[in-house]
Amino acid sequence: MGNILTRAKTRLSGNGRIVIPAAIREQLGVKPGDTVLMEVEDGVLRIESYPSRIARIQRELAHLWTPGVLASDELIAERRQEARRDEEEVQRELEEERLRREGRIA
Repeated sequence: MGNILTRAKTRLSGNGRIVIPAAIREQLGVKPGDTVLMEVEDGVLRIESYPSRIARIQRELAHLWTPGVLASDELIAERRQEARRDEEEVQRELEEERLRREGRIA
């Protein structure tokens, strides 16, 4: 599926159906029975196969991930770091409270 321009003309049937010509189905990589995604933007109907949509989204989001690094691992590491900071803050507050009770700080 490259950037080959394929055009076709078809008619809308009485019950609202259209036939996607074989050359376009081939270029889309779909066959009868496959599910396709459709959207209309500015009066233009776009028909896309699931694999094509997934590949497009992956390309659009590729800049957000690092190969070999799981986002879940990054999230867990961030949460652990946050928990350590929270625990350190609690320990500082407890130490300050202890020093106040002992009269060492005001």
